[in-house]
Amino acid sequence: MDQECSQLLPAVCAVLADPRQPVADDTCLEKLLDWFKTVTETGAVDTVFSLQGDASLFVASAAGQLLVHVLALSMGGRAEGQPCPRGGDWPTCAWKIVGHIEESLCSTDTQRVTQALNVLTTTFGRCQSPWTEVLWEQLSPLVACLLERDPVPAPHSLVDLLLCVARSPVFGSSDCGLWETAARALSCLGPTQAGPLASGILKLQHGPQALRTQAFGVLLQPLACVLKATGQALGPPGLLDGTSDDSVMVDTLLSSKSSCAGLLCRTLAHLEELQPLAQRPLPWPQAPLLRAAVTILRLCNGSAAPASSVGCRLCGTLAGCVRVQRAALDFLGMLSQGVGPQEQVTQVFAILLEYLESPDSSPMVLKKAFQATLRWLLSSARTPSCSGLGPHTALFLPELFPVLQKRLCSPCWEVRDSALEFLTQLSRHWGGQADFRHVLLTSEVPELTWQLLQDPESYVRASAVTAMGELSSQGLHVATPTSPEHPEAQQSLLPEFLHILSADSEGFPRRAVMQAFTEWLRGGHADVAQDTEWFVATVLQVVSRDLDWEVRAQGLELALVFLGQTLGQPGPHCPYTMALPKAAPPSPLAEALGALCRVRLFEFAFRALFDCDRPVAQKSCDLLLFLRDKTAPYRNLREAGGSPDSASVEAALQRWQAGEQGQPLGDLEPEAALAVLRSIDLEGLRGMLAEGSDHMEKSPQSLLRDMLARVGILQENQADCY
Repeated sequence: MDQECSQLLPAVCAVLADPRQPVADDTCLEKLLDWFKTVTETGAVDTVFSLQGDASLFVASAAGQLLVHVLALSMGGRAEGQPCPRGGDWPTCAWKIVGHIEESLCSTDTQRVTQALNVLTTTFGRCQSPWTEVLWEQLSPLVACLLERDPVPAPHSLVDLLLCVARSPVFGSSDCGLWETAARALSCLGPTQAGPLASGILKLQHGPQALRTQAFGVLLQPLACVLKATGQALGPPGLLDGTSDDSVMVDTLLSSKSSCAGLLCRTLAHLEELQPLAQRPLPWPQAPLLRAAVTILRLCNGSAAPASSVGCRLCGTLAGCVRVQRAALDFLGMLSQGVGPQEQVTQVFAILLEYLESPDSSPMVLKKAFQATLRWLLSSARTPSCSGLGPHTALFLPELFPVLQKRLCSPCWEVRDSALEFLTQLSRHWGGQADFRHVLLTSEVPELTWQLLQDPESYVRASAVTAMGELSSQGLHVATPTSPEHPEAQQSLLPEFLHILSADSEGFPRRAVMQAFTEWLRGGHADVAQDTEWFVATVLQVVSRDLDWEVRAQGLELALVFLGQTLGQPGPHCPYTMALPKAAPPSPLAEALGALCRVRLFEFAFRALFDCDRPVAQKSCDLLLFLRDKTAPYRNLREAGGSPDSASVEAALQRWQAGEQGQPLGDLEPEAALAVLRSIDLEGLRGMLAEGSDHMEKSPQSLLRDMLARVGILQENQADCY
């Protein structure tokens, strides 16, 4: 700390400690506490202790963070490998902070206990030095004693601390009683707090097997209660060993609708996070979890068969609960990654169809039902004995499409939008399957999708564009209305999409058109292949006038696809490499450059280089760098470096850079375009575009002066801005 800061700091601390001083700017206080990491003076630490109880949560939190920094800094000056001293031999400042934490842990004030636990959690999370093991040995008995209180104070903060210590590499060889404390916490804490602790233990790469078994039982207990209430068993004996009394869980589930919904949603979310992990519990109870998910969904829609008074109350509590329905559908979709009995898979498709058909399903629930349905359809098609759609998919599709037609006509735009997104995914995955094509083309879905291009809601129009673009790519386009007797006749989407691109007042549909056009160009769509140069030139001309920067950026991506197909693939330095297909061998350079000039790609890219939106300029810069690199080896091509044509182009670029859009360049000769391209410092421009724009002074002296100025301690003309 320099002399000026030392002179200013006592006055600032006095201001902070005086509740009568109007320091109203929490942002300044947070920044001060963030910077104030080097202070170890006892008086300053006392001030930070007082700030932990500040009325502002931001300031109180920042004070706790500062204590961690001061503690770490005071312990950080020891040589590598030097034995860590016991607590009594620590520096005075560190000892004072530890003493404050001990007092807080013994306090009957829950707020003080919470503050102490949070400081410890941050300490063990940020510091992996040997002294933290000594710190835990000293404080762990006080932490364990918290579990003897009734109720346990600050249970959420206690769980965070136990998991943070368990994750610390310092405790790899010695747990210092951690596992015993964790096992006790699993038994003492209520279901709401024990669930996150159990989930965290199961995510660890290490830990006693007995503790993991206990944790998994705790995590499964809410689902076991649900299954028991409907006359079902969760799984094999021993799965719930080590868990608390079932009555505690039942009381939590039945105490209120919000409590029941919260517990079930958190349980399903924890299990969903565990499923893909290598360290998940084995054997994974796939069949019981499927039963639980389906049962919860039936409790919510009223189709469950309760086997007890608890089951009847759960039916009433969960009826129509959108929050639980969404969580259960997400969980059910995740379970599609596993293998379940065939009869259970049939039950899964049945409950999904019920939710898709039900008029009571909210728009968000329908969206989740569509997503879960897609995941199960994909899972059915991936089974080893399956070829094509798969048995469940083939049986399910004829029932699904009438529901899809109904949802495309929904008065709720969110439902129409979700149905279109679902249709797009179906077509993308099964557009080439004969059974799917037959079901789709004999339905009204293609015609309804075409009509939704005119939907009053822009989100729906955008989704309709995406769906129609995918259908058209798969040859599943709607038949011409004027000749229904010839279903092979197809309307051309290209004019309709060009109209949307040039005339739609909202950006979302125009962006969707550009994404569809880019995919069409990539995939060799029939409408594009008829005259690729005309297609690219027309699209770039329309896009260059668009006010939406994302549309212009998508235009550059389309231009890059055309470049890749004309000149060859971009090198590894280009950020778009992964997005491009393998192109045919490039045509001779002169012919290729002629094509680029005819579609006016040079003009489009040059203009975008000086776009007022940085992402567009950056994409243009990358595109031109790729183009320059591709043409660099061909020095035998004549360049008109000093021709009037290239001189006029450079003059136009200067006007564009100055913000004057001006007239288009007109027809360019390849030689002039290359000469201009090689005269631009693209590397320098790319570096300039990558720079940030924040050059504000952030010195600690400036901050301290600004804070003192707010309370009138400095003269007005001495204050400066932070």
